[in-house]
Amino acid sequence: APTMQEVGAAFARSNNFLVMGRGYQLAACKEGALKLKEAANVHSEGIHLAELKHGPLALVDEEMPVVVLCTREWHVDPEASDATTYPKVKSSLQQVLARHGRPVVIMNETDAEIASQVFRTVVVPRTIDCLQAVLNVIPLQLLAYHIGVARGCDVDRRASTA
Repeated sequence: APTMQEVGAAFARSNNFLVMGRGYQLAACKEGALKLKEAANVHSEGIHLAELKHGPLALVDEEMPVVVLCTREWHVDPEASDATTYPKVKSSLQQVLARHGRPVVIMNETDAEIASQVFRTVVVPRTIDCLQAVLNVIPLQLLAYHIGVARGCDVDRRASTA
């Protein structure tokens, strides 16, 4: 499996990023996009996957870096399930792949079907639904850091946001 440093180096020349997820993961997407702006000085957008067909999908091609949070949700309530969220994320991922996107997928466990189709996978531990975004944001922060380093940015002193 590639390291985040290798993934960052692969995207060092990219100037635009899409970070996508559903539900609780939207907050992690927004945070990841912000870190890409701050640490790597690139344009990035955190997007809810339900909005994919309303514009962002038109931007996806083999050159557009896409990060998809495709983690399963584990609910405290045993009656609840992620039967509606995870399949929708996988469906959106298929739309990205149909546009020749090369997504980096952050997931809980290796899904052989997904892993064989995407550019890179990053596995994070699984936790309850409302805390999963906390774990998912860590690889996003590392990705932003390594892209910034590869681009020659001073990642310890972010660009002015005032």
